[in-house]
Amino acid sequence: MSDLRRLPNLSALRAFEAAARHENFSRAAEELHLTHGAISHQVRGLENDLGLALFARKGRQVKVTPEGRRFALTVGRALGEIAAAAEALRPGRNCQRLTISSIPSFAARWLAPRLGRFIERHPEVEVVLQASSTLQDLHLEGIDVGIRFGRGQYPGLLSERLMGDIYYPVVSPRYRGGDLPATPAALAQATLLRSNEPWLPWFRAAGLHLAEPAGGVMFEDLSMLIRSAVDGDGVALVRHVVAMQELASGQLRRLFELATPSPDDYYFVTPPGAAAKPQVQAFRAWLLAEIAQFAPQLRLT
Repeated sequence: MSDLRRLPNLSALRAFEAAARHENFSRAAEELHLTHGAISHQVRGLENDLGLALFARKGRQVKVTPEGRRFALTVGRALGEIAAAAEALRPGRNCQRLTISSIPSFAARWLAPRLGRFIERHPEVEVVLQASSTLQDLHLEGIDVGIRFGRGQYPGLLSERLMGDIYYPVVSPRYRGGDLPATPAALAQATLLRSNEPWLPWFRAAGLHLAEPAGGVMFEDLSMLIRSAVDGDGVALVRHVVAMQELASGQLRRLFELATPSPDDYYFVTPPGAAAKPQVQAFRAWLLAEIAQFAPQLRLT
């Protein structure tokens, strides 16, 4: 068993988790009702305690490191469990708890910005949103709903397809001083950023005889891939759901009209015992309605 005397300061852990989730100290400060300086001070203290940097800093901009992101996911789950256990002890709460686990890219970039509408419609439901890259055991961890990205084969769980996604290249308008690739063939001379999503299907659809990019950084976290593209490091192949915020803000620009379908889809999965809960049924109905409005954006062109 770990020595609890070596446990970092809990206030610092809360500040760090919020800062890592938002990748912004000011937003973390707003969430925790603290000042930007207090968040920065607590994160610095935690970094000194651990002996490594959890954020890369450039002025007032911060970018969570890979080690920091992994630690933040663990801290977030642990704080969530503590909050749930404390809530279970409080008497007289007429509240339905809904625990949702989602892949981080969908949770942060599609689901979280919309959840306020569900909460306004269902104030009796307390939503706990967990973001995890690992395949969690929904039964064991007491999770009501999982949002998965895959082929729909989830033994022991009820599974329903929500929607697909599409891939296309994006780039910062500042890339190479604004000298952006004008045709798909020009990508042969561009810096192509790498992730777990292969370029080859898009190359083939574009009629290009290019090999899968090699060398450089392999981004396993799609938010970090997007950040690298925004910083002007190269051209990224992204899913629409992941990149649409930066496209809407102008931080990224879509290259070309060609898009290819993702071989994986988003799925709504639940343990059989949770499917009949009123809060799960309400969330499913709301989610399907939101997706029906969003789906036209995913048409291939």
